[in-house]
Amino acid sequence: MNTIAVTPVILSGGSGSRLWPSSRASYPKQLRAMVTNNTMLQDTALRASTLNDVTSPIVVCNDSHRFKVAEQLQALGLKADIILEPEGKNTAPAVALAAAHALQSKGENALLLIMPADHVIADESAFADSVHAGIDAALAGDLVTFGIVPDRPHTGYGYIKAAASGSDAVAVEAFVEKPDLETATQYVGSGQYFWNSGMFLFRADAFIEELKRWQPAIADAACSSIDQSVVDLDFIRPEAESFSQSPSDSIDYAVMEKTDNAKVVPMNAGWSDVGSWPSLQEARGVDENGNALGGDVLQADCKNSLLLAESRLVAAVGLRDHVVVETKDAVLVAPKAQAEDVKKLVDQLREEKRPEALEHRQVFRPWGSYDSVDAAETHQVKRLIVKPGAILSLQRHRHRAEHWVVVKGTARITRDDEVFDLKTNESTYIPIGAIHRIANVTEEPVHIVEVQCGDYLGEDDIERFEDNYGREGTNT
Repeated sequence: MNTIAVTPVILSGGSGSRLWPSSRASYPKQLRAMVTNNTMLQDTALRASTLNDVTSPIVVCNDSHRFKVAEQLQALGLKADIILEPEGKNTAPAVALAAAHALQSKGENALLLIMPADHVIADESAFADSVHAGIDAALAGDLVTFGIVPDRPHTGYGYIKAAASGSDAVAVEAFVEKPDLETATQYVGSGQYFWNSGMFLFRADAFIEELKRWQPAIADAACSSIDQSVVDLDFIRPEAESFSQSPSDSIDYAVMEKTDNAKVVPMNAGWSDVGSWPSLQEARGVDENGNALGGDVLQADCKNSLLLAESRLVAAVGLRDHVVVETKDAVLVAPKAQAEDVKKLVDQLREEKRPEALEHRQVFRPWGSYDSVDAAETHQVKRLIVKPGAILSLQRHRHRAEHWVVVKGTARITRDDEVFDLKTNESTYIPIGAIHRIANVTEEPVHIVEVQCGDYLGEDDIERFEDNYGREGTNT
């Protein structure tokens, strides 16, 4: 087998709405610890890093997630090229951005392993074996996908039909849409069909060549966007106008179902795309009663249920085949058989423009986070946590004043021309129009209770003058 360094490409642009309320657009499932103590993004990056002859990854993510992605990778000691999608346009344009960047930075023979950030793989050794089994075909110019060996008929996945049997890369005979149960049972019984994993291995130039053949508008937009990209702090920003010309399409529809160069490698590695609450229950593992529990949960006579608590006690009695998920601002209760319908609730929340569709109560920023613990028409109370060494933007508000009480640590305060420290149990007042900021120059987090008072309390009432995170001139 030929050896060449593999470059992992981690796709981290999804919103994971089927796992609401834990997963939301501003803080989706791949950035959360849903299965292990690491986030799903971290587990994906670590899994890739254990392969033989592997380079630092390329991560493609949403602009609003950039600081969280960078922070999570830095926590693992991993460096990455982080590409910020100007807008979400499905997987084909996202992969095209990564491939175009790899052609520039790594050369035409760059070997890319495409991995969604939100998959679970229990057997990492088997995963690595499958990846290595596909390298020769990928180096030869084929577009390799990985077919999951099915352990049961499943109607929630697309299928790949292999033209022959074997553990190495073989030609793909057909990609098949999600079947009904009877058809899925036939597929599994035949031994020729695999679940479509959404993972791929190919040379960057081979993918771009096939994309130009079948979807030239996507290839042209991505390559032009990368050609005009700029570096912003630790991030790569493709040029937005060029990228906006790209159609929105999946890599399967755009290329894999059309190309004559598709190969499939079987993978039997305990894979799950964690696309629903029942699949998360399975990925977490269950007890002797078939329950998966997380957080402060008490249960009596419950069976085959998923019970998760984030911020308070959840108590359940006599549930069968149910999902109960508690967060600080929302609780989901649903029969497992209807868990897929959670997306309908998210659509309804969006139609009603409710914030719970997009954000959690605790909102993360590059400097730390804030948690809105109380709100009314003319006041709002937040708990701020400022990370060690972090500093908020120098800013002012036109419509609200703020009272700050330090409840843990020491904060350095700027208020107009004054700079002073506030220690635990000390407070200060920021009048409307005062230019101000908070800094943490210590090695411990600072916790501050902030009381806002005014006639308008929206997050867009911010005028930034200086910012360590490249947000000058923005107001959110």
